[in-house]
Order: sequence, then C-alpha cells, then structure tokens
Amino acid sequence: MAKKENIASVLAFEKKLVPSDGYMYGTTWNNKATVTALNLIEKSVRGTISNRFNKKDAKAFNEDPMKLDAKIENPNLQTVDTCSLAPEQDTLKLLFTLKVLGGIQQPSACNNALFKQSYTQAVKGYIDRGEGFSELGRRYAQNIANARFLWRNRVGAENIEVQVNALNQGAEQSWLFNAKTLTTRDFDVNDESVASLGERIASTLSSEDDYLMLEIICFVQIGKAQEVYPSEELVLDKGKGKKSKILYSVGDIAAMHSQKVGNALRTIDTWYPEFENAETSAGPIAIEPYGAVTNLGKAYRTPKYKQDFYTFFDKFARGEQLNRIEDEHYVMAVLVRGGVFGESDK
Repeated sequence: MAKKENIASVLAFEKKLVPSDGYMYGTTWNNKATVTALNLIEKSVRGTISNRFNKKDAKAFNEDPMKLDAKIENPNLQTVDTCSLAPEQDTLKLLFTLKVLGGIQQPSACNNALFKQSYTQAVKGYIDRGEGFSELGRRYAQNIANARFLWRNRVGAENIEVQVNALNQGAEQSWLFNAKTLTTRDFDVNDESVASLGERIASTLSSEDDYLMLEIICFVQIGKAQEVYPSEELVLDKGKGKKSKILYSVGDIAAMHSQKVGNALRTIDTWYPEFENAETSAGPIAIEPYGAVTNLGKAYRTPKYKQDFYTFFDKFARGEQLNRIEDEHYVMAVLVRGGVFGESDK
C-alpha cells in the first residue's frame, strides 16, 4: 500500500484524443463531389406484440388463448426516427475531425507534489523506452484506417474509402486507405500508410505541448436508398416521450456522437487476459479502467485478478516496473482516454 505522503486524492487527466461529432451526407460512389446532408425522417409504424411475457401473463394465455388474440388485436403504435440515402444515392459520407494532444507528462490536476514527480518520471521512462507511444499510435491509426468508427454502417458495405488529412499549417500530410483490406479483429497489420499515420499520432502524444489536427472523410458504398445509422439518443422518460426512438442530428444533419466515435478509436485493448480465449474473448475492446463492455454486461479487467487500471497505475505511477510492456501500454492508453483517478487517503 502506498504511503500517505505519496497519495494524490485529487488527480485528473484531460483526454488526448478529441474527436468531433461525425456528420453524415449522401452521395454516389462514382461522383463523390456531389453531396447532400442527410436528414432524419419521422415514421409512425404499427408494431406487433413480440416481447417475452412474464410468468403471470404466460399462464393466463396458456389457459385461455383468446386472451392473447385480444392483446394482439390492440395495435402497438410507435413513432420513430429513421435516416436513409436518397433513391439515387448509394454512398454514405461521414466527416469528422480529430485533435491529438501532447502533454500527458503532466496531470491536469494533482494535489500531491511527490506523486506528481514520480508519475512524471514514470511517463518519461515509458516514452524513452523502445516503443514509447508508437504501439498506441499505430493502433489508433489502424482504427481510423479500417473505419471502425462507422459501427453498424460498416456492415455489408461494398466499398469503404477513408481519407485522412493533417491540417497543421506547414506540416500538412494526407493518407488514403481502403478500409475493406484492413481487419478490425486484431492489430497484426503491416501497412506503410497505417505506420506513417501512427508515427504522427505517436509523436504528438509523446510531446509536451504539441497538437495534431486530423480531418477524416469516409465514403461507404452501401446501396441505393439504403438506411444509415446515426447515433441513437438515450430516452430517459419513455412514458412521456412522443417517440420510442430518437436519432441524433446537429443543425438538421444526421450525426454520430463524438463519444461513439471516440469509443471506436480507443478500441485497442487486446491485452486483457481473455482475449486469446476463443470462447470468452470479445475481440478488441475499448480502453476502460475495468475493461467494461456494456452491451455484453461484462468487465474484462477486474480488481480480483489484479488486471484493472488502478492496480497497474498505482505501481506504475510510483516508479515500480510492471511485469509486461503490454500492461504499460494499457495504463498509458487509459491516461490518453482521460478521467478522474484520485485515490482516497483514508
């Protein structure tokens, strides 16, 4: 256990990958220059009863099938948002920017000078040792190049093209990727363009105060008039709401939350213990302190097995060498994610 004089009860880190919302447009694969903003469409539909009944209702329906018929006769009316390409359009254009920031050597808030000193030395040691941020940079670059940020829009696409432009004045650079040739299942990819983009990201993350501004433009050929999938808003009070599904838009342009884009970019954790187990692995997961995957209802990095961020960070930040370089990569990736990590001094 850490000595009380080396405990930071106030400790916070600003995120170093800062994506914008993703804006959605419709176009055609053979004429990408002509685009129109995609708007949300409100639909009223009549659904059917398809949910699993509770034990009480199931028993009643078994005893009297007419009760089920009567229930089904009542229409399940719903108002929902949808979004689709126009009849003449076959391609989705998704546009967002990503700012990469340096300065991870210094917490944005820390109330213990001794802890701050040992942490800074640990990070400098990580940067100076061999790989430094190059592994993280390459993985972030691959998630840009393979268009993981498309989420459901990536499924069933005929072609996916990703254009990346570095906008820093005097240091402009461009990359072009065919996302269909790049896997989302692992990071064993040997691609010169991915490596080049990864080096720019890693160099910025390693710096004390540099920044990199990237513009990402993605074209996805999904088929004429096909539905596309903006982010879905969280409906907190479904009893009073008019719609049962509300999609996200910005200024009448269908969009994806910056949080959803950021989650895809930081889906680089293949270092958790169950990754190699085909039966229990979730594939690469997003960088989280406890390895939480909400749609599976599971945490892949639990304190019980000492694989969580805090177990590693408490040692790393106080100058103790971790057993694996992969554990250091994981710790630094959580710090790139940002958050509040203060430790109780009681």
